Amino acid sequence: MLIRSFVLTEKAMIELKKNVITAIVDLSAKKNDIKKEFEKLFNVEVESVNVLVTPRGEKKAYIKLKSNYNAEELLSKIGVF
Repeated sequence: MLIRSFVLTEKAMIELKKNVITAIVDLSAKKNDIKKEFEKLFNVEVESVNVLVTPRGEKKAYIKLKSNYNAEELLSKIGVF
């Protein structure tokens, strides 16, 4: 499983308003792999994925959902908050 956890920081909450979910993913994960896994696991369509490696050595993915899906609703449904 490439997606390890979801991030709920202040910045992540601001991104959530833009329909972007922030997650910690496996270091070896590629953007396309993250997109495919996220779409398969949560039955949504992903518009884009951006990644970065944090100073702590974790890989963080910003997963933007297509406009016909709601990121806040999805996180609430899967029990993140």
